[in-house]
Order: sequence, then C-alpha cells, then structure tokens
Amino acid sequence: MSSKTTLLVLPLLLQTSLAFPWVASAPGVDSALLHSSRHRRQADLNCAFNPNHENAAPLSSQFPYNNARFPFPGNGRGGYLVPAPGDTAHEFRAPRAGIDIRGPCPGLNAAANHGFLARDGIVTYGELVDAQQNMYNVGFDLANVLAIAGVGLDGDLLSGKVSLGCDATSRTKSPLSLLASQPGLNGHNKFEADASLTRGDFFTTNNFRLNTTLFTMMMETCQGNCGRQELSVYREERWQQSVAENGNFFFGPGSLLLYGAASFLYELFPGEGGSPDEATMMSFFSIDKAADGSYVENSGERAPPNWRPRVAPYSGSDVVREIVAMYIANPVLFGGNVGQNNFIGLNSGAAIRDGRLVDTAPSAILCLLFQALQSAIPATVGQAVNLPVNILNQITQLAPFATNIGCPSNPNDGGSGADIPILPDLGLPPLVIPSLPPLPLPLPDLPIRLPPLPPLLGPSRPGQGGGLLGGLFPRAN
Repeated sequence: MSSKTTLLVLPLLLQTSLAFPWVASAPGVDSALLHSSRHRRQADLNCAFNPNHENAAPLSSQFPYNNARFPFPGNGRGGYLVPAPGDTAHEFRAPRAGIDIRGPCPGLNAAANHGFLARDGIVTYGELVDAQQNMYNVGFDLANVLAIAGVGLDGDLLSGKVSLGCDATSRTKSPLSLLASQPGLNGHNKFEADASLTRGDFFTTNNFRLNTTLFTMMMETCQGNCGRQELSVYREERWQQSVAENGNFFFGPGSLLLYGAASFLYELFPGEGGSPDEATMMSFFSIDKAADGSYVENSGERAPPNWRPRVAPYSGSDVVREIVAMYIANPVLFGGNVGQNNFIGLNSGAAIRDGRLVDTAPSAILCLLFQALQSAIPATVGQAVNLPVNILNQITQLAPFATNIGCPSNPNDGGSGADIPILPDLGLPPLVIPSLPPLPLPLPDLPIRLPPLPPLLGPSRPGQGGGLLGGLFPRAN
C-alpha cells in the first residue's frame, strides 16, 4: 500500500461505526455499543457555545512570558512566574458552563483557563504553538508537531482551527473545506484513546471528562511521585484494565503517543524546581481533597501557586526519548479485544508480529509513530476521497524525516524497502472506494504559515538529524 493510499484509506476506516479497524461482525463484538457511539456523537449537538468568541489573551511588553508570537518561535527559556504578578489577562478563570469547551487534555485545559488559549475552547494552530511555549516552555519543534497533529487529527487544516473538546464543526470548519466534520479533541482514537491516564474508555464510559476513580488509581500507583517508572507501571495497569473491561478495546501503534502525554506529568507539570507530587497533579488535573481524603473534581485545571515553567525547552527529541524508555520498561501488546477479555494481537507488516514490536530500537519506534500520525490525518474525509492537493502537501511535508532516519519507504513512490502498513492483517477483501468528481479549483492555501526556518533536514545540533524535523527525530545509527 502506498503512503498516499494509506493517507486516504485509514481515515475512512477510522470513521466507520467502529472507532478502530476491527470488523463489526467479528464474533463477540457487541454491536449495541456501536449505536451508543452514534448516540454519543449526537450528544455533541449540545456542545458548549460562545456567541462572542475572543482569541487567546495577547502578550505584552510588561508580560512577555516566552515571547512566542506565531509564526515566530519564543525565547526558549522558562523560569518566569505563570501567571505573572499583576497579569489579569492570564489569571485563572473557571470555564463557564455552556459557554467554554474543555476536553481530555489537562495541559491544554489549563492553558485555556489561564487565557494562553482562547477561553471558549475554539483555538487556532498559532495559539496552540504559542501557548505550549509561553505557559510550559515546550520547544518550538515539538509545539509545531503537536499542533499539526491536533488540528489535523481533530480539526480543520484549511481553517487552522480545532475544538479542545466536543464537535464544534460549525465554528472550526472552513467554508471551502471538504472535511465532513471535525470531532474536536474528544474524537476517539485520535488524541483521545483507550487506556488513558484519567479518562475512561470510549465504549465503557465518558472518554473526555476527568474520572476521579482513575485519578485515585494513578495516585495509588505513583505513591507521591508520578515519575517515569511509576507512570510506566500505571500505563501497563490501565492496559490490563481495558483488556478486562472493554470488549471493544483497541491499542494501536498510535497509542504510543499516550506515553508521550504521560511524560508531561513529570517533565512539564512540575515546572522549575518542582516535583511530580500529589499537589502538582491535583492542580493540573482539577482535583481537591474531600474531608475524608477522597479526590473530588474542582472548578478547573490550573498552574499551582507561584509556578514557573522548566528553564530548558522540552524538545521533540526529549519526548521521543521518554516514549521509548517508558514503553520499553513495561511493554504491552498492540491489538484489540474481540469481546471482553478476548485480546487479539496485531500483525502489521514488518513492524509488529502477534502484537509485539519486532524492533524496539528508538529509530524503529519513531518510524511507527510517524506512519501512524501521517496515516491518520486529516481528521475526517467524509465522502471526499480526492483531498485537496494543498492538504496532502501539508501532511506529507513530514515525509523527508522518514527517509532521514531510515524508515522503510514504498518502492512505487520512488523509495526503497518495504512499506509498513498501519492496518492490521484481518484477511478482509480489499476496500473499494467509488470514484468521485474532481474538486473545484482554484483551492485556497492553508492558513498555517511558518517563518524562515533551517532546512527540514539541514545541519542541527550535534548527534541529531538536521533542521527543524531533524532536531525532533534523531538519525538512526
């Protein structure tokens, strides 16, 4: 399967009645749950709505923070107070019921509650890049990749907008977009996935609201310190729990990104001089303690008192290191349930056999992550299979990275080596997609603009691949 074919076919499969590539007719699958999926999407008709949208609060000369002003990168140095004393524009404000959208990502929810993102939860690509730098000192490279993934997986690349939670397509969709709907970050098996840290699985409970039972379980495992080793153990515990309780559980290659998100708890949330202790987790996860010692949800995610972001930026190479280390410490199988507690391992090309990674080298895991990300964008294509050329160009601009670190490519696309398909081998007949009329021309350019940057794969820091993406994805040895 060519990389372009994978780009078109996989999103279609992800948007079927199943939220993952297993067949509805497989023995043991409760099809009633598929109807609940559709009903849950209908619930998005009640998505919070703000008739008077305001963009993220701007920076000022008095309160510059990291001075990240898209499309230009910030200073790359943290250590300042968030929010700054006297900066009322970035003070904590609880989200307004029925007006402000919040979703499954506590870090982004906190950024919106502090005004680094639009407080109503309808955010732009540029706001996502800036907020990560100004509030958390995420590196410019990683901030861009996460923004591309967020807008591409769950939003609209033409408008450059995404909802932090529920489906708000009427507010995120470009008038010229052919994408069917943008589910927001609540969209299942995109940014949100089964076996997350503090959100329930899609088919068993609410998949985007804080689950205090899961938060309690996480804190019991952390025992006062949510570091890499503790969260690696907890990630395995959540996998085991989902296998036992969720008959439609799916854990695909893209689920490796859950390990990257888990690293934020000990790399970003503690800030400068802090630790990933109970108080820090409670603040960023919107938790208070009741009189009996139990955890209860409060009014919203926020930075702890007198909090300062880490001094050194958290770069792409940093998060890749943490993904690999956390997964390898307690590896779990890739695949999915066909009925409760009936897990079937995934076979995916040369990368995964019987649910196990064939090669656990960092470069091999990088290739798997890249192809999972590339294949899942854009969020939905609806009936439009002939995607606008400018969308495909935006997606495939990451392709040079794959060659740079030695990822196998498709010989039919002018590369060499064997293509690694993302879809599992289910023995199904080939998918036939009917031809559709061509798109109207001319097509608009994407609103995403980057300043002059180093070449994608040009010289960069010693020991790493070159350029913007080379710094994110180190070369294979």
